Amino acid sequence: MSSKIQLYSLATPNGQKASVALEEMGIPYDAHLIDFGKDEQHSPEFLKVNPNGKIPAIVDPESADGKPLAIMESGAILIYLAEKSGKFLSTNPRLRSETLQWLFFQVGGVGPMFGQFGHFFKFAKDKCKDPYPIKRYTDESRRILGVLDQRLNGRTYLVGDEYSIADMANVTWVHALTTAYDAAETLGLKDFSHVAAWVDRIIKRPKTAAGLKVCGMPKS
Repeated sequence: MSSKIQLYSLATPNGQKASVALEEMGIPYDAHLIDFGKDEQHSPEFLKVNPNGKIPAIVDPESADGKPLAIMESGAILIYLAEKSGKFLSTNPRLRSETLQWLFFQVGGVGPMFGQFGHFFKFAKDKCKDPYPIKRYTDESRRILGVLDQRLNGRTYLVGDEYSIADMANVTWVHALTTAYDAAETLGLKDFSHVAAWVDRIIKRPKTAAGLKVCGMPKS
């Protein structure tokens, strides 16, 4: 059995969080594409790794107790990998707390709200004629972008002067507003200049750029 981390993923914003972390942390891993078109996320094999049937998930064959450890939930994966590698999560108590706060800001707010926006704006546009869902999630997405923009005013990254798992978690979702949802105009992304500059500097990092492409969407 390989001693490398086994990554099960697809290049959605949540999936990219794990692959970006693995690339940036320099942790050896094998990537396994979970094809939603073939319903592989609900296969018995994958459900043994993540009973919730969601990506990403990882298996560490050599965890702290020497036994294989399966981990689901992207936020939990980021924390685990940061602690395993000793990178991108400060040991300073204040900075660690702030990093976790902005990580969970993504987990509890950015991901769910941007995801719902993308669903109704792009993928369910022909299924829901009521304008309320798009308005609700557009307004909430813009509110969240405003929170991020204010936080990034005068800052290079979300916490301190260093790139962290908080940035990795949030940037994939903000990047997806343009690359996956084609929503730059609808959301008025030009209004959030600090966010735009932050995204631009992060996606130019070679290892982050590589991580964004792991387990790319199947062409079929």
